[in-house]
Amino acid sequence: MSDSPRLPDWVFPPPEGFTAADLDHIPDLPAHTELIDGSLVFVSPQASFHTLFLFLLERALHDSAPPDLRPRREMSVILGPRQRPEPDMVVIRSAAHRALDQTAYAAADVVLAVEVVSPDSEERDRKRKPQLYAEAGIPHFWRVENNAGRPTVYVYELDPATKAYALTGIHHDRLKLTLPFDIDLDLTEIDTL
Repeated sequence: MSDSPRLPDWVFPPPEGFTAADLDHIPDLPAHTELIDGSLVFVSPQASFHTLFLFLLERALHDSAPPDLRPRREMSVILGPRQRPEPDMVVIRSAAHRALDQTAYAAADVVLAVEVVSPDSEERDRKRKPQLYAEAGIPHFWRVENNAGRPTVYVYELDPATKAYALTGIHHDRLKLTLPFDIDLDLTEIDTL
């Protein structure tokens, strides 16, 4: 008789991989577990830069977004049957928020997805997730990099003909845009938080 603890069932994925719907029914999953290509992806604890930037961005998006759009942090997005990532921030259409117990948004309801790159997620945040967001038709994507404690924001817009993102700007000290709505954010404010 072994005294070792029993491993949770989700340690052993089904042969076809997990589905987006499975995430709501798997007991005891770690917080912020994502589903990429049918595999569970676990998130490491975030650095202070990550948290501070998201606070700064959430406040700016809340103040700038028109009434029919809402910023949301750390909610998963169903992109397909085997794809349910959790962007660091999304801007959704107001109608997408249906209930307080809602656990995910549909890709069609997302106007903007934002990823803050962390050391453990560089490959996913720079390559795989943008590819998945573009294929799902999310019109805008921002990737945020830590540049010696200051955010650098890479802004992308979906080219509907290729279903791929095109880089429209790189912002270091100020993020000033008119799409998907007017926003003017002093990125150096992170120093005061």
